[in-house]
Amino acid sequence: MARVTGIGGIFLRSRDPKALAAWYAQHLGLELSDYGGVTFLWSDEVPKTTGMTSWSLFPEDSLYFGPLSQRAMVNYRVDDLDALLAQLTTAGVEIDPKREDASYGRFAWITDPEGNRLELWQPLADTQ
Repeated sequence: MARVTGIGGIFLRSRDPKALAAWYAQHLGLELSDYGGVTFLWSDEVPKTTGMTSWSLFPEDSLYFGPLSQRAMVNYRVDDLDALLAQLTTAGVEIDPKREDASYGRFAWITDPEGNRLELWQPLADTQ
């Protein structure tokens, strides 16, 4: 049977794509290439052996994404959550004070200038 094998892309609507792209480049290091997007290769995996992408459904009334008007949330893998949060704090980015630690990584949440709640995830290396 044919099936999905991973996440092929994440697409956001934007009131001002150029300004929002500049914000993502400045604060999260997502530099757009000539085709207008960012390509992540699994060879860029940090730390090694942590490669995974999750796809989940949430109840319509879930507040996990923030306001009910937000229909999707992007989870960004990061290499150093504490350092990134320090940079974002210095830059005045809205950061949710909540943190979560799980057996598979550490989580934090921020909001982009258009009000989209974003999840930051630092995966933990498999030490076995």
